[in-house]
Amino acid sequence: MSAATPTSLPTTDSDSRKSANITVLALAAAGAAVSVSLGVYGREHTPSGGVIFDLGFPSMRAMKSWLATVSVALVFVQVFSAMAMYGRLPRLTKTPRWVPFAHRWSGTTAFVVSLPVAYHCLWSLGFHTANARPLLHGLFGLTFYGAITTKLLALRSDRLPKWAIPVLGSTVALTLTGVWLTSALWFFTNVSFPALP
Repeated sequence: MSAATPTSLPTTDSDSRKSANITVLALAAAGAAVSVSLGVYGREHTPSGGVIFDLGFPSMRAMKSWLATVSVALVFVQVFSAMAMYGRLPRLTKTPRWVPFAHRWSGTTAFVVSLPVAYHCLWSLGFHTANARPLLHGLFGLTFYGAITTKLLALRSDRLPKWAIPVLGSTVALTLTGVWLTSALWFFTNVSFPALP
């Protein structure tokens, strides 16, 4: 008599949802770790007040404001290209072949352009909590980098609920817009405009 071979139990929808939820939580924990790490560094690090580079702009803050503006403009490209890919743009029946490429590279470029801004924020200026605008700016910035970390990791996972990528992408877009509203817009309306090189 031969020994019975174990058989695997069929996967249920409940098991799939549970696995997807665990994946989302793990990815969100990674993003939260990035946010918290940056926040702790920004709070504990003594701001240098220095400038690594200014790309020819009249000040570091002018450079940061314009780079943040470029990042936000590229994120709007991301939002509209995502809407096209998900069939959410009226009168667009078929997504043009170039849209996924534009989506991917506008997001990559927005992230890369944001890095000198974040670096100068954390290293030169630090994380301020004395009044509402810098506090909100810092919280939006920390949330942006946590959300983008989560989204970039999520793009590599095939076990996510359908809502995960759109929600993460929306969070990235909203938080970066919040960063811009509490920094670049404030700078342009209260300090200097156009502040170009």
